[in-house]
Amino acid sequence: MDESGYTPTSTDLTAVILAGGRGSRLGGQDKGLLPLRGKPFCAHQLEALRPQVAEVLLNINRNHERYAELGIALVDDGLSGFQGPLAGIHAALARIETDYLISVPCDAPNIAPDYAARMLEAARRQERKIAVAHDGEREQPVYLLVHRALLDDLTEYLAAGDRKIDRWYQAVGYARAAFEDRAGMFVNANTPEELEKVTDGG
Repeated sequence: MDESGYTPTSTDLTAVILAGGRGSRLGGQDKGLLPLRGKPFCAHQLEALRPQVAEVLLNINRNHERYAELGIALVDDGLSGFQGPLAGIHAALARIETDYLISVPCDAPNIAPDYAARMLEAARRQERKIAVAHDGEREQPVYLLVHRALLDDLTEYLAAGDRKIDRWYQAVGYARAAFEDRAGMFVNANTPEELEKVTDGG
């Protein structure tokens, strides 16, 4: 148990770092490989997530050799053409052996040490198969916990051409996990200006 009072149950969880995007607002750069404090963004996430879950996956669609240096399993989108984070979540959900998958975007390096435990606790307390992080002002849809029982539902949603994460979890029903005291976790880098501002959070 950590200082927040949450007890991690890592055997129930697999994490996926979503690094399969185009990085179009950063000139096509692969955001998961951008350097921060001497290592790639996704390496910071990997360090934060490993103690919290049974396994960490990387969802990517390019630069496989560079990502392979991190020594973890790589998962490509099952859909071609950079279809967005929900396609990466679907690809990871299809291969997990744990009950739950938890996701993070690759450009937010400040993952809280109790992230997984809070998400799981919220889902169980509110009796939902999905939990979404809430920063105190808004939901953060890419910070998602999903039970593997929803794989078929998500497959049908994507097959219908839908790609919006929030539209899917709203239709299914979801729990909110409170992270207003961990707002630094959601600092990310979508633009060159944001990239310059990324700092340690908690």
